Amino acid sequence: MLVHVPNVLTADEVGRIRAILEANEWVDGRVTAGDQAAKAKFNLQIPDGSPAAMEAGDIILRALGRNPTFNSAALPLRVLPPLFNRYDIGMTFDAHVDSAIRAMPHNGMRMRADVSTTVFLTPPEDYDGGELVVEDTYGSHTVKFPAGDMVVYPATSLHRVIPITRGSRWASFFWTQSMIKDDGMRTMMYDLDTAIIEIRKRLPDTEPAVVALTSHYHNLLRRWAEM
Repeated sequence: MLVHVPNVLTADEVGRIRAILEANEWVDGRVTAGDQAAKAKFNLQIPDGSPAAMEAGDIILRALGRNPTFNSAALPLRVLPPLFNRYDIGMTFDAHVDSAIRAMPHNGMRMRADVSTTVFLTPPEDYDGGELVVEDTYGSHTVKFPAGDMVVYPATSLHRVIPITRGSRWASFFWTQSMIKDDGMRTMMYDLDTAIIEIRKRLPDTEPAVVALTSHYHNLLRRWAEM
């Protein structure tokens, strides 16, 4: 399941994050890659756990907390603090799958990476190339969204970033451990939640059909969730 979440960040929040990143040093992005991914990765990152990463990451985490679409699609149990990358001309990231296990930076607790997320911080007209390409059972999906928009997709997906030929592409990326680790089950829950939201726009919450569907949603979550 690939979900486009528009306007996660306001223009002001994008501007604040950009200002934080512009005032700080970037390092080789391979420092956060696994052995295999490091051979495919050519970009820059703000150092993981640096004051700049934590300050900018807090802005994104607060935005996630108020975004119902992200919470519906990811069903988050744990969210790794956001990281930040930059692709300048010629930079790319060849096809890879994200590492399954990540360590939380503040306490070393390990978490399973079920869901990958990219938040775009550069307007698409400011660069050429740089598309995120995600492969799944339905084919290849090319993603290049406005600044402040986000894409959520399974961490099990093979994905890559096309080389930059003009400008520079800045983004935040992070992983989520979902309460439901199976993407197929998580997709069903998202589709059911979306349908309930649409039905509630047309019918009162006391309508038996609304009550029944909402009950099914919560009982499925109770059955499938891992805490």
